[in-house]
Amino acid sequence: MTTSTMTTQPDPRRWWALAALGTSMLVLGFDLTILNVALPAMGRQLGAGTGQMQWIVDAYIVVFAAAMLPAGLLGDRFGRRRLLVAGLTVFLAASLLGGLAGDAGWVIAARALMGLGAALVTPLALSVIPSLFQDEKERTKAVGIITASVAGGMPLGPLLGGWLLDHFWWGSVFLVNVPLAALGILVCLTLLPESRDESAPHVDALSAVLSVTGLGALVFGIIEGPARGWSDPYVVGTLAASPVLLAALVLRERRVERPMLDLNLLSRPTFARHAFTATLITLVLAGLLFVLPQYLQAVLGVDAFGTGLRLLPLMAGLLVAARASGPAAARFGSRPVISAGLVVLAFAAFLGARTEVGDGYGPTATWLTITGFGVGFAMVPAMDGALAALPATHAGSGSGLLMTVRQTGAAIGIAALGSLLSGTYTARLVTDGLPAAAAEAAGDSVIAAHAVAARMHSAQLAASADAAFVDGMTQVLFVCGCAALAAALTTALLPAGSRRQAPETEAAEEAGRAEEGPGPGSVRSAHGS
Repeated sequence: MTTSTMTTQPDPRRWWALAALGTSMLVLGFDLTILNVALPAMGRQLGAGTGQMQWIVDAYIVVFAAAMLPAGLLGDRFGRRRLLVAGLTVFLAASLLGGLAGDAGWVIAARALMGLGAALVTPLALSVIPSLFQDEKERTKAVGIITASVAGGMPLGPLLGGWLLDHFWWGSVFLVNVPLAALGILVCLTLLPESRDESAPHVDALSAVLSVTGLGALVFGIIEGPARGWSDPYVVGTLAASPVLLAALVLRERRVERPMLDLNLLSRPTFARHAFTATLITLVLAGLLFVLPQYLQAVLGVDAFGTGLRLLPLMAGLLVAARASGPAAARFGSRPVISAGLVVLAFAAFLGARTEVGDGYGPTATWLTITGFGVGFAMVPAMDGALAALPATHAGSGSGLLMTVRQTGAAIGIAALGSLLSGTYTARLVTDGLPAAAAEAAGDSVIAAHAVAARMHSAQLAASADAAFVDGMTQVLFVCGCAALAAALTTALLPAGSRRQAPETEAAEEAGRAEEGPGPGSVRSAHGS
């Protein structure tokens, strides 16, 4: 039997509880990007090399993505509120460790531990929404708030990080999490009702290890390829090992009655379609937010706080579209709204791909605003549709699966798009006549090239670095635009499902599925697609 706090009467505390969840997700969102503006200062003060700085960012994302599947199951089994509080506690402790760390190795360890805490929080924050909001309109609004909190936190990260760096030392970007996580713990304990699924399966240790190592090997290979070389034994070995480990995970999961990786959920067309859309949007957005701070700081010469400020048009467009997407999907259906949002996102990326070195900030602000509109209109109905397609008894594991593929997309987006940027920058940078050590340092990054140019009083090197970086950035944006356009066409052309059925009919069908076992395509989207 499944025990839950779901009742026929709405919980009067639900909006306060949602505010607590939204605050927690906002913190997790800006922690995906807050270090981007702090990396130069951390590299100088900690003596961190380029590879270490990459892993300071990516350790969080890799662990975050890899640990969410078992986290969702643990919440189903032992209590979602309990695991939420545990995750926030881990996140708080890891933030303390990061803020007090004295070398890059400890910072990387702290970021990985923060990723574990975030993995406990993220799927469970989504899985408690159906128990808090049984009304479809309220649930859609709640999903929009949670989605906007995460996505809105990403551009807020550089803004907050820049302000902190202007007033304090680099460790403040970690310590700012402590009071916010503590507030989240307090509010979850006092306002959030407990819910669980006692029939949820045990977390299989071997499956968890295969999930973590398989995803970790994939991201490691993509990140390290440009720096080490694609023929490097470590890169070749990890990229070869990743599909083997993930295939072993799939084979093992197929043999258990209640798997951690529920492939039946992936075989549901509605869930799979919306999950794919949300993952692609996350990939594009994560890649853009990795590239843009470097462009604003190095090429346009903006400081850390100014960088965050100039990312605000993205958040503004996102928040407006997130608010409007629910009513639009309710009126027109999720499919046309998602497709239109993806087309808008593609248009914004293609517009950004026309950027030239001397353009200034005005064109960037324009396409950033349009990007926010595209992300908001596509992401919210996609997330709501995926969650609505989950059986009630699989809320935790299903939302964990959804967030796992999304964050895997973020990690791969940063790794792959960052590799494209790095490879193009290195190929286009002109270092003729420079000493070997200076040329090697300038090839590390556009920020390093400007530092070398300042020491050598070489305006030619600075101009070459700017041109090479903009070439790489425009290639990244062009790829993002093509991916968004392909997703829009896929969404528009795939066979449509039926509209959402009446609650009574769905309840009867859900009961039938409980007796017959899950089957693909048996649950429809919240808005029909």
